[in-house]
Amino acid sequence: MLRWTLIFLVVAIIAAIFGFGGIAAGAAGIAKFLFFVFVILFILSLIFGRRGGSVVNYDI
Repeated sequence: MLRWTLIFLVVAIIAAIFGFGGIAAGAAGIAKFLFFVFVILFILSLIFGRRGGSVVNYDI
């Protein structure tokens, strides 16, 4: 997902250099959206990944 964010960011920068305003704005918007989705998924994986990490065996 982070790869797609970087790809759209590069497309936005290239489009901005060549003066394609609509394309640059669209690609930048997609890159922003994907970046925030990536950050949210990363935080959720940190929170829920910790919970399932330790297995306690109470057999005595």
